[in-house]
Amino acid sequence: MINEGTQVQAQFDTARRYVRVCKQRPDGFVEFEFAIGDPDLCIELLLPANAFHEFCLANDVIVLEPAAEQEGGDWMQRRNDASRRGFEDAV
Repeated sequence: MINEGTQVQAQFDTARRYVRVCKQRPDGFVEFEFAIGDPDLCIELLLPANAFHEFCLANDVIVLEPAAEQEGGDWMQRRNDASRRGFEDAV
């Protein structure tokens, strides 16, 4: 008998690597999300375009479609902009 915890664990495949491009910036950097095993558990990274392509090849990534705009509108963009400002600007 397999319990639910085992089923979830069996579906989590650490060999699968995912990338979702968030933005290609005018300065040549690529903002993207990287995930291992589950595309919903990701981190945001920033690399120059050529390093991004090397990163994708080295990790044999599955490229995901850009995230659909959610009800929050441009919430993600506002969050990214806020994260670039210093703490003194955020007050």
